Amino acid sequence: MCNNSSTITPYPSIKMTIIADDITSVQRTPIQEFYADQKVFITGGTGFLGKILIEKLLRSCPELSTIYLLIRTKKGKDVHNRLDDVFKDPIFDRLKSEQPKYRHKIVVVSGDCSLPNLGLYNDDRDLLIREASIVFHVAATVRFDEQLKYAVAINVNGTKEVLDMCRSMYNLKSVVYVSTAYSNCNRSIIEEKIYSPPISGDTLGKLTEGMDEAKLNKITPTLLGDYPNTYVFTKAIAESTAKEYGKDLPLGIFRPAMVISTAHEPIEGWIDNVFGPTGGIVGAGAGLIRTFNVDSECTAELVPVDMTVNALVATAWDIAMNKNITTEPPTYNYVATTKKKNITWGEYNNFALKYGTLRPSTRSIWCYVNYSTKYVMLYNVLTVLLHLLPALLLDTGLVLTGQSPKMLKIYKKIHKFASCTSYFARRSWKFQTDNTQALWDKLATEDKNNFFFSMEDFDWDSYMNKYITGLRKYIFKDDPSSIPAARKRMAVMKVFHNIIVYSFLAFVIWICYKLVWLGLSLGHTAGTTYVNENIAAFR
Repeated sequence: MCNNSSTITPYPSIKMTIIADDITSVQRTPIQEFYADQKVFITGGTGFLGKILIEKLLRSCPELSTIYLLIRTKKGKDVHNRLDDVFKDPIFDRLKSEQPKYRHKIVVVSGDCSLPNLGLYNDDRDLLIREASIVFHVAATVRFDEQLKYAVAINVNGTKEVLDMCRSMYNLKSVVYVSTAYSNCNRSIIEEKIYSPPISGDTLGKLTEGMDEAKLNKITPTLLGDYPNTYVFTKAIAESTAKEYGKDLPLGIFRPAMVISTAHEPIEGWIDNVFGPTGGIVGAGAGLIRTFNVDSECTAELVPVDMTVNALVATAWDIAMNKNITTEPPTYNYVATTKKKNITWGEYNNFALKYGTLRPSTRSIWCYVNYSTKYVMLYNVLTVLLHLLPALLLDTGLVLTGQSPKMLKIYKKIHKFASCTSYFARRSWKFQTDNTQALWDKLATEDKNNFFFSMEDFDWDSYMNKYITGLRKYIFKDDPSSIPAARKRMAVMKVFHNIIVYSFLAFVIWICYKLVWLGLSLGHTAGTTYVNENIAAFR
């Protein structure tokens, strides 16, 4: 039985009486009631957010009937092998313990969101049309520097194909298109509405299909206009495509901010990628990234993936409960900033430095340092001093010892990543969140407990502790027992770092002194010569 208290305690256990492996009595919350006996279709289920969505639905909505997963073959692995790999992840350990028979609810269908008709076989398409009742379209390419042709194929055309199929579904109750809070980042104020696109999805699709990739890449900057990359550009167009092709469907658009590691469930601090701000922290923790082009006063719109999924699950319920009320699909901005608090990039970096120093990685090549600036020119100078010069010295050493140089190549990739992300680290946006707040307010207490997503009183200090611990465990693959040795190693590197820094500063001061002394000497000599010449002329 769910907690009936008015006090919100996130993530209590769902209690039920079980006899002979059958559920005989259960008190469902309104959201659990909505998902009971439903068949859910998910695209992007093998991704970061998709995995948490699958786990949450199976564990917190135990009477859900089936989850259909669209998976494509990749790197020589068929869809069934890829599905097996998904469930090997430690985030499913709790589910396996609480509901060991979960796998019979999973049905995989082979397909690809970048292909016409989602690349589905006719039988699989007919199955989804006949059976699916709730749809989560999560699949997307999230690379900021993705080629426009592929970004359009999956982000825009894929959305159109999903909605085309949804229109034929017999039992459709709710469709959620997962976009991004930054789909309209060319605006300073982002409301919960669908904005007019710079170009229609159909027009862009025809353009990218009819032009070879070399020409398309050449005109891409012109097409992007004031959008910083192909990701947000195609996401903005996909939203308008969803509005156009989702007419009369129970459709909603969910816009999460930058999604990072879990805060609470199913395990704390879990993450499986280095996208966005996580990449910067991992690079710094490895001792590779030592300077950031970031405005420390700007707001960091970061949301934990488990709370993001809770909001997403609740959004599908809300859409079904309010279908046909509005003239356009409801939009939900899910961001970190609330009326009470936010977190800045400066605070984010300080927390990362604090806990990164306490739990350094054994794999780091240098100590954890962070020199941040919002000024591009100063950042460029710092990259030369802190990245390129050390890389050049290391590569020279590798060449002299008969090895292949690699550090400059690594920094080329790092600086490409930094150029993509700095746009978001030097700006702040004001997000309207009325729909998301209204959704939270209408949830029953039990649903607030089970699907907790309010950022109102979020403890960033505690969360960043879990975040850094999770990065050490799941990205660096470091054993917790190695922390004392890693701290000693980091302390030694810190000493060498300080010696180098202060030696360099002393050298700069010496050079400045010499230049001043030389200037004074030249001035004195010139003055003496001038006086002597005038004396001689007078005589």
